Amino acid sequence: MVKVLGFDYGASSGRAMLGIYDNGKVTLEEVHRFSNDPVNINGTMYWDVLRLFHELKTGIIECRKKGHGDISSIAIDTWGVDFGLLDKGGRLLENPVHYRDSRTDGMIDAACEIIPRKEIYKRTGIQFMQFNTLYQLYALQQTRPELLQRADKMLFMPDLLNYFLTGNMYSEYSIASTAQMLNIKTGDWDRDLLDKLDIPQHFLADIIDGGKVVGMLKDEICDEVQIKPIPVISVAAHDTGSAVISAPAQTDNFAFLSSGTWSLLGTELKQPIVSDKAAELEYSNEGGFNRTIRFLKNIMGLWIYQDCRKQWNREDKVMSFDELEYEARNAEPFRSLIDPDNDIFYHHGHMPEKVQEFCKNTGQPVPEDKPQIVRCIMESLALKYRYVFEGLEDVVGKKIPDLHIVGGGCKNIMISQFTANALGRTITTGPIEATSTGNIMAQLIALNHLEDMEDARKVIRASFEIIKWEPQDTKKWNDIYEYFVNNIVGKG
Repeated sequence: MVKVLGFDYGASSGRAMLGIYDNGKVTLEEVHRFSNDPVNINGTMYWDVLRLFHELKTGIIECRKKGHGDISSIAIDTWGVDFGLLDKGGRLLENPVHYRDSRTDGMIDAACEIIPRKEIYKRTGIQFMQFNTLYQLYALQQTRPELLQRADKMLFMPDLLNYFLTGNMYSEYSIASTAQMLNIKTGDWDRDLLDKLDIPQHFLADIIDGGKVVGMLKDEICDEVQIKPIPVISVAAHDTGSAVISAPAQTDNFAFLSSGTWSLLGTELKQPIVSDKAAELEYSNEGGFNRTIRFLKNIMGLWIYQDCRKQWNREDKVMSFDELEYEARNAEPFRSLIDPDNDIFYHHGHMPEKVQEFCKNTGQPVPEDKPQIVRCIMESLALKYRYVFEGLEDVVGKKIPDLHIVGGGCKNIMISQFTANALGRTITTGPIEATSTGNIMAQLIALNHLEDMEDARKVIRASFEIIKWEPQDTKKWNDIYEYFVNNIVGKG
């Protein structure tokens, strides 16, 4: 029996999950959970990184207090693109800025005036998203170049937390790949691209592969949390990279949908695709474990629903997600739809009104209450999943028989059933704690307790409940899908 501790930092919450591997199965135990709340100060949205590090140490302490001081390793994964800048003494120059901060508004267009959009895609193979690290750095170079000059190292969020634990600095491949700054052919920094945008490079850290021991827990940390020195392992440090490891696939030809605040739908490839069609449909070639390619597209995901609930809870009595979904089941189907990826839904705040505004602008009935808004969001997400799935098959040039939904969104019964309905095929959901599971599997591979990804997925299938969802009302969903494609996608 071996125990490892995985930390998964999502955009809204984090958790410390103990993985216990024994007799060909792995069990998970949540030892600590915490919220991850951005902080707005003087018009800038920051991550509270010192609190996040405090929660990391608290997770280790809680693990020990629950009788698991004998863990063999620790690993961290987080959301992508965001980073901290450190000076020559290894001190943070400022709190990392949140990817939804407005500093990158207009930066894609500004960068593409210097380097054609097509060239950036051919070089990096990454979907154009305004929060990509490339545009965060470009914005800083335009407005605060002195900050970049003072920086000695730029570390992505999981690498920054690992540095706090070990004192070692590096950039793990999967998290670095989200930046839109890696050359798709070499897998290293595209320095020519950065030169053309006049972005400094002196602070870029060496890129390492996941599945490596990157250092030992520092003595001062061991003293504070009262455990022995143990290795800190670099896994697939981007949370989606870890989540994809946990997809319970039995063949190489499968699709995954990592469902949470963001939805990431794609497939696993051995080589990138940067064709004109891939560029037109904006699919990303992100790095995966063992240098695989996660060929995927970002979809706004459950963010719209989550932000609606936050506003409703501030204005009225607090309602759980289960309560909202129960009421939405009785709302009129297909009354109104949105394109979840419309720019109107990107920034935080007033989300119910934004849903209503989109419907009004597209000549549809305006959702009048919570059940109608929730149903609108859920049906629209499922239809968008079909749209992206069909585009995926078109770009890779083959039919993909299996779609595995993993992550916290698996708990949402409504979106699971709607997705099967929209696609008109059987889908599976699970494991729910996909990112933590993938994090733990990568640690077990690094420690030589598992041989490879195939071995890991075999253990996952033996360890977790995988639920099948059969399609319902296929004709209705096919009819509304045509309307969705022709009248909703790209509109508003």
